[in-house]
This record gives sequence, C-alpha cells and structure tokens, in this order.
Amino acid sequence: MMARLRSSKLVGEAATVLSGNVLAQGIALAAYFVLTRIYSPEDYGLFNIFYSYIEVLVIASTCKYELATVVADDDRQAAAVTRFALRLNTIVSCVLLTVAAALWLSGLLPAHFRPLGWMVLLIPPMVFFCGTSRIYSFVYNRYHRYRHIALSETVNAGGGALSKILLGLAGVLPAGLPIGAVLGQAAANINYRLGLRRLSLPPTTAAERKAAARAHRNYPFFVAPKDFINTFSSNLPFLWAAAYFGRAEIGLFGLALTFTLQPVNLISSAIERVLYARTAEAVHSRQAIAPLLRRFVLPLAGAAVAVCVAAWFVAEPVFAFCFGSRWHGCGPYVQALLPWALAAFVSTSLLYLPNVFSAQRTELRFHIAMLLLRAAAIYIGIRMGSFLLTIRMFALASAAVHVALVVWYMMLVRRYSRSLD
Repeated sequence: MMARLRSSKLVGEAATVLSGNVLAQGIALAAYFVLTRIYSPEDYGLFNIFYSYIEVLVIASTCKYELATVVADDDRQAAAVTRFALRLNTIVSCVLLTVAAALWLSGLLPAHFRPLGWMVLLIPPMVFFCGTSRIYSFVYNRYHRYRHIALSETVNAGGGALSKILLGLAGVLPAGLPIGAVLGQAAANINYRLGLRRLSLPPTTAAERKAAARAHRNYPFFVAPKDFINTFSSNLPFLWAAAYFGRAEIGLFGLALTFTLQPVNLISSAIERVLYARTAEAVHSRQAIAPLLRRFVLPLAGAAVAVCVAAWFVAEPVFAFCFGSRWHGCGPYVQALLPWALAAFVSTSLLYLPNVFSAQRTELRFHIAMLLLRAAAIYIGIRMGSFLLTIRMFALASAAVHVALVVWYMMLVRRYSRSLD
C-alpha cells in the first residue's frame, strides 16, 4: 500500500513539473508560427550561434554546484552550497562582461564572434540569469516545490516569446532574438526570487559555504567537466561547422533541432528532476530503486518510439506548412536527428544516477568519447562539403554513446540492487 502511495505521489510530482514544461514548451513552440514569419533563417542561424555560447559558459558560471543542493546532508549545508554557487555565478558573469566589453570596444573580437557585433555584450547577462535560475530551480527541487519551477519556466517561455515578437515587429532584426531571450530568462529569475523567502533558508557563514563547496567538490572536478564537454560537443555544429556553411543552413538545422531535441530535453529533464530527488532519498534509506525506474521510464520510452516513427514521415510537409516556404528543407534535418532524440530521451531521464552513486569519473569517460566521435563527424562533414551529411553523422555518433550510457546506468542500478541482498 505504501509503495503504491509513493508511486502515485511520484507520478503526481512529475506531472506537475511536466505540465509546466509542456505549457512552457507549448508557448515557445507556438510563438514560432509568428517568429518564423518575422525573422529569416539567417537571423535564426546567428541566434543559434549566440545561444550555443550561453549553454557552454553557464556551466563554468556555476560549476554544477546547483546539483549538490538536492543531495546535501541537511538544509544548512544545502543553503551554504546554494549561496556559494550564486556568488560564483556572479563573479564569472562579471568577468565575462569585462572581457566581452574590452574585445568589442577594441575591435578585437574573434572571427566567429564578429557577426554578433555588439550583441556579444548580451552573452554575460544571459549567462548570469540562466545560472541563477538553474541554482534556484534545484533549491525548489530539494523542497519538492515543483509548481514554482513549472511557473518560472512558463514565465521564461512566455516573456521570451512576447519580447521576441514585439522586438521583431519593431524592426529590431536580428537582435530581437537574443534580447528577447535575455528578457525572458530575467523574468523567470525574478519569479524564482519572489518565492524564495517562503523556503526560509537558514543563514550561513563564509566558513560554512567554503566547507560545503569542499564537501561537494566532485561537482566542479567531475560533473562540470563532463557537462562542459557534453554541451560543447552538442553545440559543435554551431561553434565549428557554422564557420564553413551558410547561416541559412544553420538556421534550418536550428529550427529542426528546436522541434526535435528541445521537447525531448524538457520532458526528460522533468522526469530527471523528480527521479533525482526520490532516488537519492531511496538510496540514503537503502531502498530498492529498480522497480521505480522500470515503472516510470519504460512506458515513456515506448511512447517516444511511436512519436519518432510518426515524425519521420510527416516532418517535411508539416514544417513547410507551419513556417512557410523559406523554411522548406527542415524535414531532412529532423529525420537525421531522430535516432539521437530517442536515445537521449531515455539517457537524459537517468543522467542523475552517476551523481547518486558517485560514479562521475566513469561517466566523464563516456562524454569524452562522445566529444571525439562528434568532432570526427563534424570534420568529415566539413571535408565532404555537406552540412546535412555532417548532421547525420553527428546525430548517429550521439545516439551510439547515449545507448552505451543507458546500458551503463542499468549496470549501476543492478550493482546497487545486489548490495541490498
């Protein structure tokens, strides 16, 4: 009876987070029906290059200390590591702003940044708001305040979409896309801060913050490098290949990526947030976790297979109909990305397991292998002169490593289950 109650509570919590993710994703994706008629593929290509740097730099701004909030020994240590992460994020963002301003004012921007021009100054505030929002979201996750997480993600999506549309209609092209992204993330950040007082985090001293940082040093030493490598390699089409192909091609791929991987990441992240907290609690109390994972992940994986099969056949006509003729050509990119999307859905839902079992060092090796395979795919694609071929090889390399990760995750769970006998 108690097991059923725990399972139903878990499903309810996941549904709360997932409903917020679905609403946020629905708002963001619905906005594309308008945005793709305001902004061109070239505009989106430039925005994809801009955002790829955000995803990489935000990892360095927090060093993944936000993850330690969930597994901290008590609320005081959780508060200490949270405040340490907030200070670290502020310092890194200020350094980035100083460097970006100096390079832009001196005219010494690296070649890949030059198309961004003054918009390079938007990178530091975006990193700051993304970093603080991630830190706050894991604080709420620790206390099972999933509704506030869902609300903040909805505010981010809605504020960002509205800002991009209004700026585009006002003729702020292509800068409306990055400016709108910054405004949306800032709105989410404010919403997180407004609800933070209700959590009544205990006060902490500088010594406690340093002690908490030392206690959770696995995150900057192993988790942050792993995520940095993984995020860097995921963005190689924008960080590297974009220098050899047209921005219109980059924009078409970016739209396909948004409608293929972003929904997968949002749904799997919602699952991961809830499973992370519940699995950590179960492991601390020496309870079995394999039945929980089977009941939760396997049905969703089956649904994902059905969605991917349908997307293979309808992607091209649907994209052309929804976004207009100048976005014709997205379909082949969607088809190329589907194996990666399916494997990543299952893998990302379970990516917290190495943190629970302190196996971050082994996990890092998987992501180094992924970086090497992805870099080889990009290099071959550039040499062949085909961006579509580049993406096909890139996606297959990604899918192969994600499948290997899932197999390894199951080995970790099986090893833990044997330790309970």
